[in-house]
Amino acid sequence: MKKYSRFVYTLFFVLFMISCTDSNKQESINSDSVLIDDLGNKFELTEPPKRIITLAPNLTEMIYALNQEDRLVGNTLYCNYPKEAEKITKVGDMLTMNYEVILSLKPDLVFITVEGNTKDNYDRLKEFGISVFVSNPRNYNDIKQTFLQFGKIFDAYESADSITKAWDKQLTEIRSQIGNRKKSALFLAAITPIMAAGRTTFINEFIEICGLENIVKESKINYPVFSREEIIKVDPDYIIYASKEELSKKYLTDIYAEWKNLSAVKNDKIIFVDPDLFYRPGPRFAEAVKTLYTKINKP
Repeated sequence: MKKYSRFVYTLFFVLFMISCTDSNKQESINSDSVLIDDLGNKFELTEPPKRIITLAPNLTEMIYALNQEDRLVGNTLYCNYPKEAEKITKVGDMLTMNYEVILSLKPDLVFITVEGNTKDNYDRLKEFGISVFVSNPRNYNDIKQTFLQFGKIFDAYESADSITKAWDKQLTEIRSQIGNRKKSALFLAAITPIMAAGRTTFINEFIEICGLENIVKESKINYPVFSREEIIKVDPDYIIYASKEELSKKYLTDIYAEWKNLSAVKNDKIIFVDPDLFYRPGPRFAEAVKTLYTKINKP
């Protein structure tokens, strides 16, 4: 559970930081030389950065998706995809950074994200005179916008544009197969406490694109906490839970015995997914949707 305690901590940090970034969401890309990050910082581009560090797995994945990994000199302990990313010099674990290592790598630009990194990380990097690009993709459109910005930063916009159009095509194909099904779903972000992915999260888009309805309806909180009784009351048709371990529905009913009467449990509609794929708002978004759609429609 230590792993999930860290995740829960990160979620609460996100709730705090989002209030600082909502008013500075990415502006449209309307200049060939000037970009604005999610804190409203302006970057005037003269040439692509030669040495970069990424402080979040989703940003690392974007670098590889754009074939710009030769510029990557540092990333975090959680940057494990693609496999080659594990070989890059590690500068921290997202929350705690080794600034001595970062300085030794002499980066031209460091990419950080609201989801996982801290304001202290940002402030310290700025104190050292390091250029920092802040990303906060909160939905699919944000992911595309960030990716297109990366394309501009690395003089690879045409490639980025082509890739995002391929994502759109994949999602359109899935949507065309949905029909009128309106089953309900609970995406468990954590079990103790019971924390669900809300409608304001990119995870909600996975649910809706696959033709399911999120049980979280009115809450404006990204990851609201539910009581065990509330889950029984809403009785979801599907329960989706991200775990690296091989689990079964017994895992959930061992924790909450009364859940054995839930429709999702009785009908064997408990779906386990890879957290690395589903918790990263990055270039594998369409892959995650396809994975969930396949699991939902498994005979």
